[in-house]
Amino acid sequence: MPLVAFDKLPDDARVWVFGARAPLDEVDEPRLLAAVDGYLMTWKAHGAALTSGREFRDEHFLVVGVDERGAGASGCSVDGLFKVLQKIEEGIGTSMVGGGMVYFRDAGGMVHGCTQPQFSAMAAMGEVGPDTAVFDTTVTTVADYRARFERPARDSWHAQLLAR
Repeated sequence: MPLVAFDKLPDDARVWVFGARAPLDEVDEPRLLAAVDGYLMTWKAHGAALTSGREFRDEHFLVVGVDERGAGASGCSVDGLFKVLQKIEEGIGTSMVGGGMVYFRDAGGMVHGCTQPQFSAMAAMGEVGPDTAVFDTTVTTVADYRARFERPARDSWHAQLLAR
């Protein structure tokens, strides 16, 4: 059973969070997920099937997890996932693997992405602050994802961007 519901993955499962620079709509989201599911259903490392799951949230975040208790994801198998995402990027019109973005939720609940200097400039103008909900795309385990993916900027590494 290589592909499982994301919420069935154990806390120690490894995760990768990919943030789309632009929100995905009702056309592009299913296209992305179909491509990712196709890869995950056949995802292997050194010939061993990987038990994995994924979720997509807030029109921006693809989260892929792998339970490494049976078999661990190898460098080549992870590269394969990145290649699938890079291949679909052109079709959905946004980048998923570029990195370096800061994602935050505005007062109206919408998620936005910007560069670190842009986020710092917004902080200087009072547009974002310590209570602004931010997303930590650097989490590496399902437990960390569940506990601290979205939290106030003051409780995240993002706090350093507020003081610039």
